[in-house]
Amino acid sequence: MTSLSLKQAVSLAAVLNLAYFGVEFVVALHIGSLSLLADSADFFEDAAVNFLVVAALGWSARRRAQTGMFLSGVLLLPAVAFLWTLARKFSAPVPPEAVQLTLTGLGALAINLFCAFLLVRFRHHGGSLTNAAFLSARNDVVANIGIIGAGAVTALTHSIWPDIIVGLAIAAMNLDAARAVWTAARKEHRAEA
Repeated sequence: MTSLSLKQAVSLAAVLNLAYFGVEFVVALHIGSLSLLADSADFFEDAAVNFLVVAALGWSARRRAQTGMFLSGVLLLPAVAFLWTLARKFSAPVPPEAVQLTLTGLGALAINLFCAFLLVRFRHHGGSLTNAAFLSARNDVVANIGIIGAGAVTALTHSIWPDIIVGLAIAAMNLDAARAVWTAARKEHRAEA
């Protein structure tokens, strides 16, 4: 994998994220999982970020910085998805099926570890855009460990709260990543002005 170019690595990460978005979204709806639904939105967001990174590689530094500022807003989408699903969860407080939650979290962890491995060496190439792709993959690894833990605790307690708490953590990580990308993109934009 070390022989992949930046464009190839980001393209592969985009395809993998889009594919697992579909898997996780279907499972989330089937078992009623708040954390998986928020994480599936995050997979979709990661795919969009990576596809935009590929498109923006040939752009000027100023245009890439502007796109980085836009992507900081895209990073907020999973937080919005979380709030929507949280409201729905309280109207029907049924815990998700723990085994499927855990297995889907393990699959997501494998995809995100692979993507983080692909992107780590490129995180400082291409400015805020490639950093956004790497930060998304890194944050997702942490989120997936939380989902796996939520599955285990849900199996023991039959409570909705582990799923909700992990969903809150995913939303908070995405807010922090959005802030980091915005800050880097603004710095790049000012340097090019």
